[in-house]
Amino acid sequence: MNFSPPIEERDLELVLQATASLWDQAQGRRIFVTGGTGFFGAWLLESFAYIRRKMKLDTTLVALSRRPEAFRDKMPHLFREEGIELIEGDVRDFAFPEGTFHYVVHAATEASAKQLAEQPGQMLSTILGGTERTLQFAAEHGTRRFLLTSSGAVYGRQPSEITRLPESYSGAPDPTQAGSAYGEGKRTSELLCSLFAKQYGIDCAIARCWAFCGPHLPLTSHFAIGNFIRDVITGGPIRIGGDGTPTRSYLYAADLTIWLWTMLFRAPSMRPYNVGSSQGMSIRDLAEAVRDALDSNAEIELAAKPQPDGPISRYVPSIERAEFELELRPTVSLRECIRRTAVWYGWSENATQL
Repeated sequence: MNFSPPIEERDLELVLQATASLWDQAQGRRIFVTGGTGFFGAWLLESFAYIRRKMKLDTTLVALSRRPEAFRDKMPHLFREEGIELIEGDVRDFAFPEGTFHYVVHAATEASAKQLAEQPGQMLSTILGGTERTLQFAAEHGTRRFLLTSSGAVYGRQPSEITRLPESYSGAPDPTQAGSAYGEGKRTSELLCSLFAKQYGIDCAIARCWAFCGPHLPLTSHFAIGNFIRDVITGGPIRIGGDGTPTRSYLYAADLTIWLWTMLFRAPSMRPYNVGSSQGMSIRDLAEAVRDALDSNAEIELAAKPQPDGPISRYVPSIERAEFELELRPTVSLRECIRRTAVWYGWSENATQL
């Protein structure tokens, strides 16, 4: 792992201000987080450290990591804080830490296009094994609130005529396709939560997570917005791997973090909520938005020509349920999201190189 700078204080303060009323219930209690060193985990841990310090909380967070020493080297500033502990282990068979954990966040097994393409069976095994192991830990350690980071992939392919997909949509991934391993894994993880909720009385909150942007988002993975930011800050051109017509939407990572903490503390058990932005745009328009936000003149290159009569590929959620029931809304614009991400990776208005 390479060294990562701290998340900007304005983002951490945004999370604090939006969640301050929730933390009294965590006073003197313990939180267990899987996936603590991934994109979600980095934001959860860093925001927790900031909130704990500012609010003077007597709350402890224990995070599971396959490589805790590497993570300490990556984010040394985080471990100068009290109240955060890393333990080593694989999410499928980790040794249970002792004591009561009042809250559990299962954020392990983030999407990996490479693993899905090359080892879909291993991905499915990791998702299901990790979820079951973490739920078993929760059942044995006094947990009353459990948050599963699920995915918009549980719905399967979004029909082109539905512009924003609601939680009530009953579609599913195609079980005859190996590429459905991730979506089916998350879908079955939700079922596992319902079983443990019924048997052990655990309140299981379900966060169906979509697409995001912000510090810690990999710029060299399969995330289009990250790739486009990388292309601009390394001098362009912006390369689009397809025809630019798929429609996507992006929520800023600070907003994501607000939503996840809120759902851990407040979401009704086994009532799923989409976590994302409902403001969809084509990948071509996204490339232009990145270019404009970063004041660039980079060329945009398409790998394929758009087909005028082709079906529209959409991946955009409806977030009305979260808005009305939990009072959660995106607060950071896409333009600002792009700029804050690029700045964290070393971009400035007067520089074009990392």
